[in-house]
Amino acid sequence: MIIQLKLDITEPQKESIILEINQMGYKITEVKTQLGEYLVGIGSKEIDIRRIGHKEGIQDIHIVSDEYKMVSKKWKAKPTSIDLGDGILIKDGDMAIIAGPCSIESEEQIKSVIQHLKDNGITMMRGGVFKPRSSPYAFRGLGLEGLILWYNLAREAGIKIVTEVMQVSQIEEMYPYVDIYQVGARNTQNFNLLDELGKVDKAVMIKRGISGTIEELLQSAEYVFSGGNEKLILCERGIRTYERASRNTLDLNAVPILKAKSHLPVIVDPSHGMGIRAYVPQMALAGVMAGADGIIYETHQVPELAYSDGQQTLDFAQSALLADQIRKTFALRKTFSLL
Repeated sequence: MIIQLKLDITEPQKESIILEINQMGYKITEVKTQLGEYLVGIGSKEIDIRRIGHKEGIQDIHIVSDEYKMVSKKWKAKPTSIDLGDGILIKDGDMAIIAGPCSIESEEQIKSVIQHLKDNGITMMRGGVFKPRSSPYAFRGLGLEGLILWYNLAREAGIKIVTEVMQVSQIEEMYPYVDIYQVGARNTQNFNLLDELGKVDKAVMIKRGISGTIEELLQSAEYVFSGGNEKLILCERGIRTYERASRNTLDLNAVPILKAKSHLPVIVDPSHGMGIRAYVPQMALAGVMAGADGIIYETHQVPELAYSDGQQTLDFAQSALLADQIRKTFALRKTFSLL
């Protein structure tokens, strides 16, 4: 059960609501976000919401059977829109394009990618400054110094920054320089990190775990929402299966399922989902047709010289063609009522 409280509710009114719900055998958790205040009730008994729906201070009340409640579409039918400022949105009914290198490497590289993005009307840049690598000997990023350099160049060009946060201690130091915190596949169930991101008033994109289920992805988002942050984005980036012909198996089934289960925007990452450069464009366009709200992919001036993930990274010519094809495919999608 989710109870949405009125913005002008008084403390006595709230205490009265909580007392009555507790007497019904429900445990209450208070959730206060940037956008509203809620009471989440957990219990096994069936109740008639008319018993409490009349109480002063209640704006709305919903019965939500899902384990994940705040991110469920059962209480919020209207899709969530993520506003990054300067007219840049990630939302249902639109197609966000996020592109950039796997790793931020140098000032020259940042400038070349930013110019490429501007030339192709792309306003969001991805890139890693803290890199979780399978090998301890692989390049692990330029750290905070690289992020500040990137931020200064990106802001001058009007480009928003999407980058991965790996641990709780990085959240505060990164805060002035990011527009979207990315939670990578290896941290999707780092619940301490998710809890702390719930206290942040900036967007958070959660990637699906390496072998994570759809339900687990939604539960991870629930951690952030219940901590106070409604600015959430879900990302399908492929899962590990028995198949070895590609790096991962991009589960495009997840896109319509997530859109049906949650009000949050859904992004597809074909670069990690496929892991093979030649097939990234096809999977990106398949993600568009599956109903995604955006595509995030990797691009580099010379992928063969990239410090990481060059095998799945598009060069600028391929990226420019893909951005154009994404927009054309999205325009085609809009002609189909099913999507």
